[in-house]
Amino acid sequence: MAVRMKHAGRYREIAMALARHGFGYMVEEMGLFQLLSLPRKWLTREAPESKTLGERIRLVLEDLGPAFIKLGQLASTRADLLPEPIIRELVKLQDQVPPFSPEMARGILEQELDTSLEDILARFDDVPLAAASIGQVHLGKLHSGEMVAIKIQRPGVNRIIRRDLDILRELTHMAAKRWEWVERYQLRQMVEELGKSLIQELDYNHEARNTEKIALQFEQDPHIYIPKIYWDHTSSRILTMEFLDGTHLGSREELLRRGYNLKELAQQLVNSMLHQIFIEGFFHADPHPGNLLVLKNGNLAYLDFGMTGRLSEEMRDHLASLIIALMRKNTDAMVRAIERLGLVEPNTDLNALRADLDKIREDYADVPFSQVSIGDALNDLFGAAQRHRIGLPSDVLLLGKALLTSEGVAQLLDPDLSIIALAEPFGNKLLKERFSGRRIRGKLLGGVTELVETLMELPGQARHLASIISKGKLKLEVTVPELEMLLRRLDQISNRLSFSIVLLAFSIIMVGLIIGSSLNHQATMLWNVPAIEIGFVVALLMVAFLLYSIFKSGRF
Repeated sequence: MAVRMKHAGRYREIAMALARHGFGYMVEEMGLFQLLSLPRKWLTREAPESKTLGERIRLVLEDLGPAFIKLGQLASTRADLLPEPIIRELVKLQDQVPPFSPEMARGILEQELDTSLEDILARFDDVPLAAASIGQVHLGKLHSGEMVAIKIQRPGVNRIIRRDLDILRELTHMAAKRWEWVERYQLRQMVEELGKSLIQELDYNHEARNTEKIALQFEQDPHIYIPKIYWDHTSSRILTMEFLDGTHLGSREELLRRGYNLKELAQQLVNSMLHQIFIEGFFHADPHPGNLLVLKNGNLAYLDFGMTGRLSEEMRDHLASLIIALMRKNTDAMVRAIERLGLVEPNTDLNALRADLDKIREDYADVPFSQVSIGDALNDLFGAAQRHRIGLPSDVLLLGKALLTSEGVAQLLDPDLSIIALAEPFGNKLLKERFSGRRIRGKLLGGVTELVETLMELPGQARHLASIISKGKLKLEVTVPELEMLLRRLDQISNRLSFSIVLLAFSIIMVGLIIGSSLNHQATMLWNVPAIEIGFVVALLMVAFLLYSIFKSGRF
């Protein structure tokens, strides 16, 4: 409620956008109609018949600005959750807005770098090369003569995005209480993921570090180029990098006119993406044509490292296993790989998952190997995992989108290219490395080190536990199933202990009587009663009764 009152004006804008595109009923059901005192005529507007549901969702997001556009772009990667017609519209989301004034751009530059523009640059072009909702890019020239591209963050965008993130969290929380599909499509998780991604994107230092990290991956590759970062002219709101002049990879006709070999470019793109994913575990997550340039010397250059993905060594292994299993049409291996990649809930029906994967395997059975789309295949597999409530890490899902995007660009250049054929050597290399002597030695050494450290910590932990117990601060939390199991176990122990004590007592008595009888060389008679014989019979009956009781209870 506090968020709604604080940002009532923004809520009104959101309600207007929803109503304008035929979603007025959502405004009313979420209670915003009464809260914001909106005109009733807004809510009676019918959805435009000329536009599909996907188009109307896209238009709402574009109307509401950067945070909502980014949410739509994130949702466009979730082909495992959303219907294909909606995905097709979300990938069209445009993040283009009018540029802010050159005077404002100059002012932000001088403020951030704490010096005059003339001291930084020999030249600054007032007309931006590109403008988006978060920032815009200007061409400049350093006093050393190097041409640079300067990305300047839009004034006030940090505050606007943080406000909209708060509102998005509140709206999805409200919507989750009213509509089951909010949880089914994991909107709340998407908003949280979006929040982390946007906060990082607002810090240009983060993008600069990503750029340099990927540049290190291709130090030995003469065919891939990453622009240089000028750290002396970079801050959280200013990013200065080497200006690259070239042709965007999506301009097929222009590339042909300039005489570039499109097959080679397609292979360079695919191999460079697979290298980032399978070998380095850190990859450019948005390789669309606008972020890929062909330089004059024919080399391929990557731009814009605001969105990246990260895969651990284990995740890369499991991903390689998944791809190899799909290629070999091995359903059991696919199930194992998905289990290892994700978080399997206790109530997950693995048999149903296996049946789902069998269907996917059959769908690809008649498709020629060279025509299999690795991006589509992975998204199908991830979708099956999600349907069976196996939670996959966000970076793994981002990977599916990155592969699908780069595959689309590569096939625009070379329609006969098969990414899955190029991926096989990378997958096989990872599988071989998993069982290499170096890897096994490393894992063994790590396991031994961890065991030694655990053993060394035991005395200290024991002292700490003893201290807690002596002070009476030990708390025991037992749920009902655990309590029943504990009581059952205690019952078993007490019965076994009773049985042992009775047997011991019986043995001591009988041994004593037998020894006494042997020493006197006569039958043992107590008050003219045959003690050994009667005692033996009585004790035997007692033991038999005790055993019968224990076995009957089923708690022996």
